[in-house]
Amino acid sequence: MNQSKLLSILSVVLLAFVTSCSSDDNYVQIPAESFLEQRLVDLYGAKEALVLPYSNEFNLIPSDVNNPITEAKVTLGKFLFHETGLAKNPNMEESMNTYSCASCHHASAGFQSGIKQGIGEGGEGFGIFGESRHKNAMYLDEDLDIQPIRSPTILNAAYQEVMLWNGQFGASGINQGTEANWTTGTPKETNNLGFEGVETQAIAGLNVHRLLIDEDFIFSTTYKDMFDAAFPNVAPAERYTRVNAGLAIAAYERTVLPNQAPFQQWLRGDESALNEDETKGAILFYGKANCYACHSGPGLNGMDFYALGMKDLEGPDVINGVDDATKRGRGGFTGNSEDDYKFKTPQLYNLKDVSFFGHGGSLTTVKDVVDYKNEGIQENMNVPSAALSPLFTPLNLTEEEVDYIVLFLENALYDNNLQRYEPLDLPSGNCFPNADEQSSIDMGCD
Repeated sequence: MNQSKLLSILSVVLLAFVTSCSSDDNYVQIPAESFLEQRLVDLYGAKEALVLPYSNEFNLIPSDVNNPITEAKVTLGKFLFHETGLAKNPNMEESMNTYSCASCHHASAGFQSGIKQGIGEGGEGFGIFGESRHKNAMYLDEDLDIQPIRSPTILNAAYQEVMLWNGQFGASGINQGTEANWTTGTPKETNNLGFEGVETQAIAGLNVHRLLIDEDFIFSTTYKDMFDAAFPNVAPAERYTRVNAGLAIAAYERTVLPNQAPFQQWLRGDESALNEDETKGAILFYGKANCYACHSGPGLNGMDFYALGMKDLEGPDVINGVDDATKRGRGGFTGNSEDDYKFKTPQLYNLKDVSFFGHGGSLTTVKDVVDYKNEGIQENMNVPSAALSPLFTPLNLTEEEVDYIVLFLENALYDNNLQRYEPLDLPSGNCFPNADEQSSIDMGCD
């Protein structure tokens, strides 16, 4: 009997043991938490192996050796990430100073976009959690900065060595050997700077999303002092640059960790942090459902790419369509047909604030995702069945078991205080994450 099947059987036995009753006076029910802890010990050596660092524990947060995390960098990056005053390179004057990195990655949507297809320049409105952002009617579709794929979250970015669904950003790790695809004149060229994925994406993203590090703006605000504090060993003539701004943003992004989620509290020793049903869901997650095989480590992400046959962005509401390279996922970057239709494993924290799942946003609830994995039936018929991951097979979970896993994902992995990663206000005095007229009304920002 192979190990995977043995683990699945074991988890069923454990779950049945946890949820059963007995009239035998000699029967001693072992707490579900003990089963869960032992399972994590068996898998990782200790449950503490899954603990996320606190956001000021810079020595414990995975970082790029070429971009050490410092408090001054994090402070600068936090402001720059949300600063609509960097929106100084729009296609249309209408959007000057109205968008930011946070337009598509904001706390109220788990640092993802609140809409199916994130919009930077050319968007307007916000709503409550970004759900009401829409195309500015003055814009032609081709002038928008709109995403051809779901905007991934920055949560747990510290645990990703390459970035984006296709992993195209990052000069080290699994991207070693892909140098021929770091195409000159494209954002992928940024890999030649030699940084890891978080840093590379942050640097490239400033250009891609029409944000500008303008010295006149920097020098007219307290940003100059913050750059000075963050990069004291860089000559002033080279200090106030896009590269350094990207490095500061990346340092900040690495600290955006959902370390106050109940599961994290339980891992740190609070035995009351998870209720019985959430614990059952965790036992299934790390057992019968085999979720941990892909969603691993403290970030519950993983650095592997899988073809699960999910749909790309499609439908009458999708703007500008999706190009072939994007549809091919990892293969669209590497050029290797064996990588076609494979996409990077996403992290799983704070999904309760998200309305679209999968790289194409084709699923709309956490339960939809668990059901999809449980049934193991592809929805995108354009993906050849031979390309599908061997792990994408029916899980044979009961409806009750699916519900337990959903409770674990939605509640136990939910940090309800992500607003601590937002600034109270910006040095520019601008509204954020957007500063267009409708967003300002929606957010009550003057």
